[in-house]
Amino acid sequence: MLKHKKMIVIVFSILAVIGGIAQFGVSVNYNMTDYLPANAPSTVAIDVMDEEFSGNIANTRVMIKDVNIQEALQMKKQLSEVDGISGVMWLDDLVDLKTPLELVDEDILDTYYKNNHALFTFEVAEGKEVPVTDEIYNIIGEENALAGDALDVALSQKATGQETFNAAAILVPIIILILLLSTRSWIEPVFFLIAIGISILINLGTNLFVGEISFISQSVAPILQLAVSLDYAIFLLHRFDDYKDRIEDPTEAMTLAIKRSFPAITASAATTFFGFMALTFMDFEIGADLGINLVKGILLSFISIMIFLPALTLLLFPLIEKTRHKQWVPNKYNIGKHLIKLRIPVLILIAIILVPAFIAQSKTNFIYGMGDIPENTRAGQDTIQIDEAFDKFTPLVLLVPEGDLAREDKLTSELDRLPEIKSIISYTSAVGIAIPPEYLAESAKDQFFSENYSRIILNATTDTEGKQAFAFVDKVREITEKYYGDTFHATGESVTLSDMKVIVKKDNTLVNILTVVAIGLVLLITFKSISMPIVLLLTIQASVWINLAVPYFSNDPLVYIGYLIISIVQLAATVDYGILFSESYTNFRQEMSAKDAIKKTINENIFSIAVPASILSSVGFILWFTSSDPIISSIGILLGRGTLLAFTLVVLLLPALLLVFDRIIEKTTWKPNFYKKRK
Repeated sequence: MLKHKKMIVIVFSILAVIGGIAQFGVSVNYNMTDYLPANAPSTVAIDVMDEEFSGNIANTRVMIKDVNIQEALQMKKQLSEVDGISGVMWLDDLVDLKTPLELVDEDILDTYYKNNHALFTFEVAEGKEVPVTDEIYNIIGEENALAGDALDVALSQKATGQETFNAAAILVPIIILILLLSTRSWIEPVFFLIAIGISILINLGTNLFVGEISFISQSVAPILQLAVSLDYAIFLLHRFDDYKDRIEDPTEAMTLAIKRSFPAITASAATTFFGFMALTFMDFEIGADLGINLVKGILLSFISIMIFLPALTLLLFPLIEKTRHKQWVPNKYNIGKHLIKLRIPVLILIAIILVPAFIAQSKTNFIYGMGDIPENTRAGQDTIQIDEAFDKFTPLVLLVPEGDLAREDKLTSELDRLPEIKSIISYTSAVGIAIPPEYLAESAKDQFFSENYSRIILNATTDTEGKQAFAFVDKVREITEKYYGDTFHATGESVTLSDMKVIVKKDNTLVNILTVVAIGLVLLITFKSISMPIVLLLTIQASVWINLAVPYFSNDPLVYIGYLIISIVQLAATVDYGILFSESYTNFRQEMSAKDAIKKTINENIFSIAVPASILSSVGFILWFTSSDPIISSIGILLGRGTLLAFTLVVLLLPALLLVFDRIIEKTTWKPNFYKKRK
């Protein structure tokens, strides 16, 4: 294979160019609700409403300050003419404005016109959020306010590309610096990045066959692929360095390096591969979206490093020799004898904190949506202004069987008594049961009725999520079920997030079990041992639980999607450190006692583990620092902190466990050939 190195480099380069061009044809989805399963109640409700009614739920609010009725009507006309806006609703849609305002129902009036401020609600078409919100800002100027889901999506779209670029601009120099400190050539770090970069471009291009990816995958997958698979390249070229110092022919040295590093790289890639594969089993399809991207990425990175990187290295080997420098940071340290003395305190400390950490990580206050917009932005300030003037606005839509106005009136009357309800917009509340629907104009009638359903819009003052919001959703469903059984549908952001909470909690249990089982099987095959996978998984899983417990003790709400993803990613990505450490230990254990083998393993491997750990933690902290999106930011801080915890436990807890369970490991491993001191 290495005889065709020039052809290999050309083929991979062409594929990377094609992938780089193809990625621009991949559409990005910013709507989290699209990833709920098709049979989720709120998803079914949205599908029914799309079929039955022309207008969807309002996802945007605009507040115009200090206007009279005529000025408000003129503003409504301007907003209605914007391409991408539909269903602009204001006071005139519910009451006859010839009626004195003093006679208008107070709840309805306060929902749309209060203290000379007018509040308009409407829907922005999916895919047009950026141009529409930009046009709205042009219409309303600096003094008025805009808020809602459409604006959140628009801000995410604008920020994602720029923030990904910003993260890469900070990350790449840091990675190059770390690699320069750990290699002996100025050009080797560039080879690392080229090999991974080519696999990333090919991976991005293959998304064209997927059709659409989520903004989370677009933001996180390329950077995670870089950070997680970079250690494969480090393992390979470090082996190559060792052999070429002893073997004159670089091709022969590379062949031996590939053979020697293949088992460790394959085991590392396999654990990561199957860990990410577990994400694809989530009912909440954002997991499958990210999982497929990461699985493709790991596979392509593995192929690139085992085929392309050796070919590129040999092709440009003279350049490596010309750019030699001494290794600034030593790769071996005499600290094993000191760290091994900490084994008893470490075991006691972990034993004390592990159970509380496990309990705390499941008790964290979770956020299931996009999180709040920062208050120091215009969007954040606009939201505060609108909430202060008109209270919070969380619409919830009920679709009930059409044809029984008396029953609908009883339902709306009971719902109206709920303290969270600000106003109800329905035929019976706006028109009354005394007037038959046939007397209304068709356009007015279509707001309330379809062929099969009557639509009731509840305007609530709850947040979109949280204990109060979800309890309110449950109460509305309970009351409606009393009148209509299971023949009704409910939708709205609170309903969707309530469904999401139920679904992702089930996903969490399933995915964690699949991840542990899959990685455990890979470790079982790798080490031919029953006990070694348990020791390794306990070490890394302990770091995961401690990491995810921190938000509980600091009382910081955590975006659940970030929690769910990182509980898999941290385990799958950092178990490589344990594999490298344990593989080295079992080799040394064949030549010396357990204690001496641990000391030597620490001395010779702490540097090899520290390099990828520092890169992966840098990725996490940079994502956290550069991203304004709460989901991406939470993934970043959890990844950065989790990687440091995993590294710490691998060099402190894992040696202690290997010593404690040395005899058990020997008895439960096939042909361990452990050294035994002669009597």
